Order: sequence, then C-alpha cells, then structure tokens
Amino acid sequence: MTNYLEFEKPLAEIEGKAEELRAMGRTNAGMDIEKEAAALDKKAADMLANLYGDLSAWQKCQVARHPDRPHCKDYIEALFTEYTPLAGDRNFADDHSVMGGLARLGDRPVMVIGHEKGNDTKSRIERNFGMARPEGYRKAIRLLDMADRFGLPVITLVDTPGAYPGKGAEERGQSEAIARSTEKCLQIRVPLVSVIIGEGGSGGAVAFATANRVLMMENSIYSVISPEGCASILWKDAEKMREAAEALRLTAQNLKELGVCDQIIKEPLGGAHRDKAATVEAVGKALAGALSELGVQDGTALRDNRRKKYLGMGTKGLAA
Repeated sequence: MTNYLEFEKPLAEIEGKAEELRAMGRTNAGMDIEKEAAALDKKAADMLANLYGDLSAWQKCQVARHPDRPHCKDYIEALFTEYTPLAGDRNFADDHSVMGGLARLGDRPVMVIGHEKGNDTKSRIERNFGMARPEGYRKAIRLLDMADRFGLPVITLVDTPGAYPGKGAEERGQSEAIARSTEKCLQIRVPLVSVIIGEGGSGGAVAFATANRVLMMENSIYSVISPEGCASILWKDAEKMREAAEALRLTAQNLKELGVCDQIIKEPLGGAHRDKAATVEAVGKALAGALSELGVQDGTALRDNRRKKYLGMGTKGLAA
C-alpha cells in the first residue's frame, strides 16, 4: 500500500480509482476496464510529473521523511557484499540507531557507517528513529579509526532528524561525542564520502558528513535545525514551518549552490520510495565515481583538502 504525502492527495484519488477499476475487472471476467484504467494511469503520471516538477522546500522535507524511503539498512543490503557489522563503543553500549561495519562495494573493501531510522513501529523504537546517542558517535569514531589504520575508504549514509536530546545522552557527553566524531572525520587519511539519503539534521549529521565529497539525494535535506524547530524559535509558532523551510535553504539544490553539497543524485519521479532499485543503483554509481576520483590522492592530500574545504565554507565573496 502506497503512503501518500499531504500534497499528493489528488494523486492518491486517481491512482486509487485506477486500482478499483482493475479490482472490478479481476472479479468480473466480462468487464473490459483496461482502457479506462490506462487513461487514469496517464492522468496520474502527468499529475505526478507536475507535482514533482516544482516542489517547495517544505514539500521536499516531507519527501525526505517519507516512511517508505530507502534507509541505511536497505542500501547496505542492496549495494554492499560481505557486510560484517561491528557493534559497541567499547565504553558504554551499542547504539542501534548507528549501523557500521566492514564491507565491499564492488571489489573495493570499505568501511560503511550510517544512521538507521527503522521501517515499522518496533524497529523505529529500537533504532530510536535514527537519533544517535553519544555511544553511537563513539562507535563511529572507533570505526573511523579502524578504517584509517587499515587504509579503507569510508562511506557514511546520513539520515537523522538530529542527535538524541535526552537527559541520559546529555549526561554521557552528547556534544563532546559529536565534536569528537567531526574531529575524527577531519583527521583520517583515507577517502571519506558521505551521502545524505534523507534528513541531514544538525550536528548529528555533520558528525558523519564532514567528508571529502558530500552527495545529496535530489529530495534530501540538510540543515542546522528542522523547519519546525526554527519556526518555534523565530516565530513561536511551529506551524510556520513552510516559511522556515524556505529561509533555511536546506534543499540539495540550495546547498549545491552554496558549495556545501558536491553532487546531487537524481531520484526516480515521485521520490526514492517509488523505485527503490533505481535509487540504489544511482547511489552505487555515484559512490563508485567519487571513490575512484579520490583514490588517486595520497592520505595527506585527502586530509588537507578536506580541512581546507570546511575552513573555506562561508568565506566565498568576502574581501581578503
């Protein structure tokens, strides 16, 4: 069953009518409804193209959060072979909102790390909706260290509303863990490629995405705060999230213009959830291309170029 977003309701009605017609045809062998159903299919396809031809920033936020969108676990299972999960931060616990381990992308051994939101009620609770605690970031630091030691390229898959803001997380040093993870990203001497596959929320995303190459899915978002949180602070009204989304310039297209995003990965019409196989294939090709490009650089150049990239952000157009 397709989960439709708020702005897709007219599309839901048309696609629903087409499915009802086909269901009637299956139960009544004498009825010829294919012509009518095909006409509805064409109308739905045209409407889908119109809807997704000019999405607002807020609509892109909704698509980025779509419950059927491919998550980290889906990409790992479809793109990588010989995946060996590594658990725990060797200090407190294993954070299930952060997945990571050794794997192969094609014939290339890599370290893959990512946020996992879960895909049903049970798994979402287990994964804490993709909101990592300090032990999740410390696990990532351990895996980044291991990758650096063995010369393995690192791939991070970012999809989080932000780091978990609970009391326990704060008591165990949430801010320090995020800062250390960001610092480790800047220190390692191996290629680091990050893909924003859904939401890139606040420091919780930056801790994984301080990379040589930041790739963003066409309908993903990346921002210091959610539109709802921004609206609550600036206007004391979370319902102004549409205005906040526009002001934050959080879409892949905005961030490509600003130099935060290096490449936009095109999604199937209607979002990544409408054709997961095509989405995974596109991500795989983009990752392979980025790793091949970075593979010609030595470790010192990779680290120094990564540092210069982030130190230079926000200085474009400023007088020397």
